[in-house]
Amino acid sequence: MELRTLRYFVAVAEELHFGRAATRLHMSQPPLSRAIKQLEADVGSQLFVRSPRGVTLTPVGSVLLDEARALLDHADRVRVRVSAAAGVATITIGILGDGTDPGVARMAAAYRRSRPGIDIRIRDTDLSDPTCGLRAGMVDVALTRAPFDETALTVRVLRTDPVGVVLRADDPLARRDGLRLAELSDRRWFQFPQGTDPIWQSYWNGGRPREGPVVRAVQECLQAVLWNGTVGLAPLGHDLPAEFTVVPLIDMPPSRVVAVWNEGDTNPLIRSFIETATTAYRR
Repeated sequence: MELRTLRYFVAVAEELHFGRAATRLHMSQPPLSRAIKQLEADVGSQLFVRSPRGVTLTPVGSVLLDEARALLDHADRVRVRVSAAAGVATITIGILGDGTDPGVARMAAAYRRSRPGIDIRIRDTDLSDPTCGLRAGMVDVALTRAPFDETALTVRVLRTDPVGVVLRADDPLARRDGLRLAELSDRRWFQFPQGTDPIWQSYWNGGRPREGPVVRAVQECLQAVLWNGTVGLAPLGHDLPAEFTVVPLIDMPPSRVVAVWNEGDTNPLIRSFIETATTAYRR
C-alpha cells in the first residue's frame, strides 16, 4: 500500500463522500475512485458500501481506517526525525483551512525573508481540528483561531476579529446593520464532526446547542448557507462571493487569531516563528 493511497482512503472515510473527498484532496473524482478500487483489490475486500447518498465503511474499512491513520502519523514523524538527523532545519506549520485571511500571506512573506534557509512545510487542516494536528505531533506550530482546549499548549494571540453571520444576499436579515444571537435562534446552524473540540464547537454555535448539517471546510459552510439557508459565522473583513452578505453580530465575542505550540517545546525555529508572526500581524 502506498502512503498516498492511504491518504486518499482516509479522506473518503472521513468525508463519507467521494466528491467531498476529491475536493479536500484537490483532485478530480475519477482518479480517486480508481485508487480506492485498486486499494480494495490489494486488500482483497470491500472497504466502502456505496449508495447515491454517499458511502459507509464496511467492518474491514473501519479496521483499515484506524491502521491507516496510525501509519500516516508515523510516516510524518519519520520524515521529521530523518530531516533533523540530516541537519536540515525544518519547521512544519499547521494552518486552519481559512484561505481568506490576508494575515497568512503577510506572515509567509515575512518568514521567508527572515529565515531563507529554513525548509518550511505546511499542513492545511479542516475546521474539525482547531490545533491543526499539533496534539498528534504532526506540526510544530499552528496558525489558527481560538477558543479551544488549551491544555498543555502555549497560545500567543496575534489579532482579534469581530464576527458576523453569513447569510444569502436575498435573506430578509441581510439588510440589517447588526444582529443579536437571539434573533437567529430559529435557524439551523452548521455543526462540526463528532469528536471535535467542544469549546471550539460551542463558540461557532453561539454558545448553545444547535441543529444543522455537518461541515468540515469553509466552502462547505458557504454551500450550506447557499443551499439550505443555514447560519454560518465568519470573521468580519474577509472577502466572500457576491451571493453572500455578512451582518455583524452585536453580542458575539470576537474571534482570536493565534499561534499555538506544545507547552515546553524549546525548538528555536518555533521561537523565531512566533516573533515573526507577532510582528506581521501587528501591521
